[in-house]
Amino acid sequence: MDSCNCIEPQWPPDDLLMKYQYISDFFIALAYFSIPLELIYFVKKSAVFPYRWVLVQFGAFIVLCGATHLINLWTFTMHTRTVAMVMTTAKVFTAVVSCATALMLVHIIPDLLSVKTRELFLKNKAAELDREMGLIRTQEETGRHVRMLTHEIRSTLDRHTILKTTLVELGRTLALEECALWMPTRTGLELQLSYTLRQQNPVGYTVPIHLPVINQVFSSSHAVKISPKCPVARIRPAGKYMPGEVVAVRVPLLHLSNFQINDWPELSTKRYALMVLMLPSDSARQWHAHELELVEVVADQVAVALSHAAILEESMRARDLLMEQNVALDLARREAETAIRARNDFLAVMNHEMRTPMHAIIALSSLLQETELTPEQRLMVETILKSSNLLSTLINDVLDLSRLEDGSLQLDLGTFNLFAVFREVLNLIKPIASVKKLHVSLNLAPDLPEYAIGDEKRLMQTILNVVGNAVKFSKEGSISITAFVAKSELLRDSQTPEFFPVPSDNHFYLRVQVKDSGVGISPQDIPKLFTKFAQTQSTATRNSGGSGLGLAICKRFVNLMEGHIWIESEGLGKGCTAIFMVKLGIPERLNEPKLPFMPKVPTNHGPTAFPGLKVLVMDENGVSRMVTKGLLVHLGCDVTMVSSREECLRVVSHEHKVVFMDVCVPGMDGYEVAIRINEKFTKRHERPIIVALTGNTDKVTKENCMRVGMDGIILKPVSLDKMRSVLSDLLEHRVLFEAI
Repeated sequence: MDSCNCIEPQWPPDDLLMKYQYISDFFIALAYFSIPLELIYFVKKSAVFPYRWVLVQFGAFIVLCGATHLINLWTFTMHTRTVAMVMTTAKVFTAVVSCATALMLVHIIPDLLSVKTRELFLKNKAAELDREMGLIRTQEETGRHVRMLTHEIRSTLDRHTILKTTLVELGRTLALEECALWMPTRTGLELQLSYTLRQQNPVGYTVPIHLPVINQVFSSSHAVKISPKCPVARIRPAGKYMPGEVVAVRVPLLHLSNFQINDWPELSTKRYALMVLMLPSDSARQWHAHELELVEVVADQVAVALSHAAILEESMRARDLLMEQNVALDLARREAETAIRARNDFLAVMNHEMRTPMHAIIALSSLLQETELTPEQRLMVETILKSSNLLSTLINDVLDLSRLEDGSLQLDLGTFNLFAVFREVLNLIKPIASVKKLHVSLNLAPDLPEYAIGDEKRLMQTILNVVGNAVKFSKEGSISITAFVAKSELLRDSQTPEFFPVPSDNHFYLRVQVKDSGVGISPQDIPKLFTKFAQTQSTATRNSGGSGLGLAICKRFVNLMEGHIWIESEGLGKGCTAIFMVKLGIPERLNEPKLPFMPKVPTNHGPTAFPGLKVLVMDENGVSRMVTKGLLVHLGCDVTMVSSREECLRVVSHEHKVVFMDVCVPGMDGYEVAIRINEKFTKRHERPIIVALTGNTDKVTKENCMRVGMDGIILKPVSLDKMRSVLSDLLEHRVLFEAI
């Protein structure tokens, strides 16, 4: 039993194990004591940690654990009871603190987990905010590109430049390999390749407009991805790389009018162009949402820009057309003014040249009528006088109509005796009516004012013309002239629906009705009566010798006086009634001074001869001068004749009572002669009466005569009776202006 062959395990000796435990406890104690220091530092630096007391409690647990391991160093050797007590106390405290910490962690861990949940939520929110900010930045970038593209597109209003600029700017902004625009043809059945980004002059490829891919794009308001192999996308050269993605978008053609590119439609409504955009083939790039949105917005902007360009082109075409029309109108206006001036000059010359021989014919005929004639000779002379007077009336009518048509004739408004006008007309008409044994009656309403404001001459001319027609077309029976103030219920006659009178307190409407028992007129011929140079087909009318100007001139005179004229008749043989209304003013004072009116027929008052009356006649025309002298000599005057201005100024003296001068003779200024005569005779009773003897009937002549101080104006032709009346009125009133 002394020896043993057993193999004992090679365990370390007890004292070595004790050393290992000793060293381990030391380092454990060191580590435990360092952890609280780190916790204290953490608590101090962390201002938001919600569980500081837990950290304090956990720090105490660690310190106690470290103290336990530290005290345990003294238990590896013989130790006293005090060490054992301290060791026991440390372990008891450590157990209590560790249990309390464990129980506390059971309550804290859920809170810590909720904090972690909130942290994850905040992280997710932060990620979402980052994504939204990315979208905002993308949208801002897209908006910037849109504004830039819109500015480039809107910088011009030329359609070709708009479309080409759109392709170039889209290609640069989106880094496209190719971009193309397909436009509809005139027929609307095909799309034609009109513009491309890379090709300067694209060949006019066409594709049917009813392809499924085109219908798909046209039916959507958004950009649509299409196959790179579809017909509208096969415009780039084939390569070894896979083709990039292709999108297509419709471009609304809002308005295309008279705008043609190759075979563009003249008018396109509810049609679209097709824009195709291709990404590079050598990249894996794909279309992003913001890029598609950019393409859609640009397509809409192009549509708006095209519509603006179309409107501008239309307005420019309209402006050019308007300018051409204005030029043509201005040319026509100048030609018309030239023609009117030429016509007026011609009429003025013809007026003077016609009135001068008419003056000779009528004056000599009236002188011849005063001599001893056989009945046959007297009949011939009277026929000459009647024909001459008719021709003179025709000349007046032509001149009046001419001035009425060019608007140069204006009313000469003034206060006049309305009753005297009707009595004068009656006196003029009665001798003619008595020859045909016609009874003429005049009925003036009691409420008709005696005085009125208007153009006395034109009103009398109108009444005379209407009454003269009644006498002309009546072989027997009677003629009644009725005048009254048109009441409000009669202003709108059923026969005159186009006449719109406006009543007021300072004027009234004079209604004149002339009824005859003559040949009458067919209702279908009534509209022709107011057409110049037009006559009805009745035998009586054709044989009346009228020129067809009388009623046409009356209508224009009545229109100038803001009135209306019409004819009523039940048919041939039943007579007719001529009715007209004119607007006349009501005078404020009835004693306004007015010049005496010179009638066109002889008057029966005053002397029949003027023996010894010295008269000076200035006229360049020898025939007219001799005729005027013959009239004056026949009336007993002592006549001196001159043919020039200088001779007139040399011969005129205070012995001459009347000076007749033609103020419209070429090369002679009668107005200057009148001024020089007024300067020569400063005293009015010594100065002769200066009278213009003229063939001009324009208002300017009358105004010029009054301006230079003439005492009267007489229109050629002048008969013996008219000259007798002129001299009588001149010697009585020293002033006489015949109405023009």
